[in-house]
Amino acid sequence: MADYLSLSGIYPNAALPRIFALFFFRYMFPIYKRAYKKKLTEDDLFSPLPSHNSCFLGAELEDIWIKEQGKHNKAALHRALLKMFGGRFFIIGLSQLFSEILLLTVVPFSIGKLVRYFETNQKTISENEAYYYCGALVLGITIDAVLAHPRLMSHQHLAMKMRVACGSLIYRKTMKLSRNALNKATVGQMVNLLSNDLSRLDQGFILAHFAWIGPVQVTIGTWLLYREIGYAALFGVAFLISFVPLEGNFRRSCSFEPFTLQLILINHAFLLAFLAKRTSVLRLRTALRTDERVRLMNEVISGIQEMEAIRGHAIIMGLIYSFEVFVARTAIFLSILGYVLLGNYVTAEKVFSITAIYNVLRPVITILFSISISSIAEVNVSICRVQKFLSYEEVSGEKEPKGTENGLDKHESINSKPRKEYFTKPKLVLRNVCAKWEEGNVENTLENIYLNVSSNKLLAVTGPVGAGKSSLINVILKELPIHSGTMEIQGTLSYASQEPWLFSGSVMHNIHFGEEYDETRYNKVVEVCALKSDFALFPYGDKTLVGEKGKLLSGGQKARINLARCIYKKADIYLLDDPLSAVDANVGKHLYESCIQDFLKDKMRILVTHQLQYLQSADIIVIMNDGQIQVEGNYKELQSSGVNFSKLFDAQSTEEEGEKRKTTSRQNSEVKYNLSGEDDDIEEPLLEKETQDSGTISASVYLQYFKSGGNICTILLLVNLEQDLADKVAANLTLSNETTIDRTQILYIYSGLTGLTIVISVVKAIFFMFFFTVASKKLHDFIFSKIVQAKMRFYNSNPSGRILNRFSKDIGYIDEYIPSVLLDVIEIALLLSGTIVLTSIVEPFLLIAALGLLVLFYSFRCVYLETSRSVKRVEAITKSPLFSHMTASVQGLSTIRAFAAQKLLINEFDELQNRHSAAWFLFIASSRCFALWLDLICIFFIATATFSLIAVSKIIHGGDIGLVITQYIGLMGSLQWGMRQWSELENQMTSVERVLEYTKLESEPERELTNPVPVEWPKKGQVKFENVQLRYSESEPYVLKNLNFSVEPKEKIGIVGRTGAGKSSTISALFQLYDIEGSIIIDGLDSTQLPLDVVRSKISIIPQEPVLFSGTMRKNLDPFEKYSDEVLWEALEQVELKSEIAEMPAGLNSNVSEGGSNFSVGQRQLICLARALIRNNKILVLDEATANVDPHTDSLIQNTIRIQFADCTVFTIAH
Repeated sequence: MADYLSLSGIYPNAALPRIFALFFFRYMFPIYKRAYKKKLTEDDLFSPLPSHNSCFLGAELEDIWIKEQGKHNKAALHRALLKMFGGRFFIIGLSQLFSEILLLTVVPFSIGKLVRYFETNQKTISENEAYYYCGALVLGITIDAVLAHPRLMSHQHLAMKMRVACGSLIYRKTMKLSRNALNKATVGQMVNLLSNDLSRLDQGFILAHFAWIGPVQVTIGTWLLYREIGYAALFGVAFLISFVPLEGNFRRSCSFEPFTLQLILINHAFLLAFLAKRTSVLRLRTALRTDERVRLMNEVISGIQEMEAIRGHAIIMGLIYSFEVFVARTAIFLSILGYVLLGNYVTAEKVFSITAIYNVLRPVITILFSISISSIAEVNVSICRVQKFLSYEEVSGEKEPKGTENGLDKHESINSKPRKEYFTKPKLVLRNVCAKWEEGNVENTLENIYLNVSSNKLLAVTGPVGAGKSSLINVILKELPIHSGTMEIQGTLSYASQEPWLFSGSVMHNIHFGEEYDETRYNKVVEVCALKSDFALFPYGDKTLVGEKGKLLSGGQKARINLARCIYKKADIYLLDDPLSAVDANVGKHLYESCIQDFLKDKMRILVTHQLQYLQSADIIVIMNDGQIQVEGNYKELQSSGVNFSKLFDAQSTEEEGEKRKTTSRQNSEVKYNLSGEDDDIEEPLLEKETQDSGTISASVYLQYFKSGGNICTILLLVNLEQDLADKVAANLTLSNETTIDRTQILYIYSGLTGLTIVISVVKAIFFMFFFTVASKKLHDFIFSKIVQAKMRFYNSNPSGRILNRFSKDIGYIDEYIPSVLLDVIEIALLLSGTIVLTSIVEPFLLIAALGLLVLFYSFRCVYLETSRSVKRVEAITKSPLFSHMTASVQGLSTIRAFAAQKLLINEFDELQNRHSAAWFLFIASSRCFALWLDLICIFFIATATFSLIAVSKIIHGGDIGLVITQYIGLMGSLQWGMRQWSELENQMTSVERVLEYTKLESEPERELTNPVPVEWPKKGQVKFENVQLRYSESEPYVLKNLNFSVEPKEKIGIVGRTGAGKSSTISALFQLYDIEGSIIIDGLDSTQLPLDVVRSKISIIPQEPVLFSGTMRKNLDPFEKYSDEVLWEALEQVELKSEIAEMPAGLNSNVSEGGSNFSVGQRQLICLARALIRNNKILVLDEATANVDPHTDSLIQNTIRIQFADCTVFTIAH
């Protein structure tokens, strides 16, 4: 509770008013008032409380986790969480036990005495005593309400802190993951851990205490029932207890046909242990499938330019509520039946006393206890998944190294600042180093590496694709574990990765990347990296946002900014992994001379390159092959020793020839900024802000959701609900006249109504199961198809984290939470309707007050809903950046660690979590405040009605009084719960609304064929552009204007031009990635009139950034399994990868890691070439495909294209 008192400016200074504000949520009143007047935004959120600050919680849990790992051989995250949060958790449990016992004892006792008072001719209870009992009743339910909601708030706040702490711990662990671990832990799994698994903590612990409170309540309740009706109580209690495993059986039923639901009514005697075990299994399977779904979506989003999860167990969970009422009524019936058959006389006092007790026991036994067990099982699965992730291997720099010399650790921290007392000059020494990614691998990745580099030397590392060049850099960065040998590093490191890594921020932030800003150095770095001209033409200069992964920049710009970040850092050793391959010869020459040779002349530089013209000026040249250093020395030494560079790499070695030959580049000409005039490609410089709707959820959202469930099922469900309502009203009226109707007759009537209730409940459960399963599946499939068919601009303007949020969090809510909430709303609407009908029949004068109560409740709901709906939307928006941040961090992990920027990124993640926590805290606080005040209004109504009934007691029958009081007390909890669930439904329907937003995405045009396209089309490969115009959106100028040219079959066309001239835009037009005007004639057919999938399937492309998907090699080469193994092996042989793939344990079925990370960039490019060979289309596009390969592989690709695609039309983008 002390946490809430720290909300500065919300509570008054005096102690009592502060406590009043705490228990009655007075601090929410200004928020309600503000939200009613305007839409809430992130600016209206509370500042993060110190108690749920992500940085504090993450650091504390990390410290406890480290100690846990040190104390136990098998560290358990459960113990760490228990140590951190257990004390407060159990205090909350004791408070909850007190409230439950109060309800179980005071309320039934008071109702029984009041009913006796209203019996005809009774003289044992006076009017004053009746007022006392009435006061006790009201006081009991008031104390429970005033304690319950602050307690639930405290519980939810505690669960939120656990989630935040675990989320921060997961991210901190991510910063330490080894490359081997990253092959196991996909981005999809990490996002799923943050979005779905940790959300279990928010939901799972709320009811956890009922796992032990339930048995205590049942024991006390059974004893109270025994005091009232003797052994007859055992009939009803036994029946209730027999339904405890029902929830687990329902979960099991989601894997089978609906008719098994009927069998469950008979077969509900499973052990409780089986419930927990089965729930855990299903939860784990669901989590794993969700990992797969999120991973797949992440890959689709990442590779779009170049599955459905197991669901239903949570839907079934909500169906249990459909059985609650009939189970409770049957239990009451069995108890009364047993009492009567044992020869006893039933009185109204007995009937309504045991009814009140059963009303307390009913949710505990049939719902809360079983759900608490399953929730604990689900939380256990989630915690175990997090624990498994925390056990993954870390980079060697985080652990004790294997290589030592003279007993001293020579692995100095690569991120430590240079210490003058240890060295005067930077030094790098590797002695007989052998390294491999996995301990179990037979072959080493690097073998017997010996290097000794000191002072201001320039070491050039070269060699063919897969030789181990990048692996050598990874050893120095301590990303690749050393198996044997020693490494000594003196000095700090800076690193420019082979694949440029940029995060979603400004250009300036990407360059200084947490380093202290030095304007003089910054300007010099911009100059030597040839960025000044770009900055001058960027819409916001160096303040321009680069977009996720730099998607708003060209490839060359990304490479130069990546290099600028490396050299801006003041370091002793600079690791440059092929930074010159992404720029043309002139820019490359400038970067080499001005940046590497001049600006860094006093530093140690290790340059990986394939460009031989730069080797002559290197101090040391290392030529690698098969993971070993083949030769080492300076240029003259190697020449004199007989090394023939041109023969070794099949390329020219002089600078002049290097400039004349076709350069290898991966620059993306489809720049997103206007760099050089009206002919340039143009794209919006800023990412689109995520939309946030306001106001009520549109009726069309509900209509679309219900239509997704199937129209017939919806109609049948409504008819069944009407029958259910009529049956409940009849049963309750029968119960109120238990003492005035013949005993045999009442047994027949009540038995018939109970049986009818069972039948209706089963039918309703089947309808619900069908409805929710179909609705969830249709919405998922619909949004998936819409995203896959979306236009390219959508991916350029939306971060992947934002899209993944829809597929993880929003689809998760539709799968798991909306069904149970909607069921609650429907059931409570039936209960409310039945209560109103009963009240109008029994005591018509109370109907006016009940309708007034409804009007007051609805007014409260409108005020609350304006707040909760806005906050829920803000909460959903603040969640997306967490996923984007995680995705970007994993992609740039090596760079982050090389720059010692882990703390910076962790702080950013913690800040994002704090922002989300502020929204979540406001959401749960508004919910609890609303619930408390609804309860208080309902208590006031009950007090008024009960005291009024005492005043007119002479004209009212005792059974009617018992019916009214029990109905309204039951309504007290149910009505406020129903109102909150109704409001919660609005909040949760924002997930449906957000999903439906994507169904409105502008899709690529669907074209119908008037005449079938010949199977062999295109047979020749003739391409003709006629007045082609292209622009990225209707609001932007054309980037291609009246483009006209003709390409004859088999011609090899080079597309050249300055940065931004429209080279890649021409290829985009060929593939029709954006809306175009004009015609593109291919072999006599206008491709702009043909279906897009037909056109694109007939054109092969080898992109500048190779795209591989996780799965098997076979799936990457032949996704649709159209070709035989012989064809696949032949293609691999042609790109000289056959031997390498054949040596892998599973051959074509060998695993390809996420993004192809277990292959070098050059090898990925060759796999893409093999894929193009297999498809054997007549038109091939090379989008600067030789950027990341050595001259030999470049020559291989060119020769392969020259020979294998001799009969094809080839478009090649080049500088």
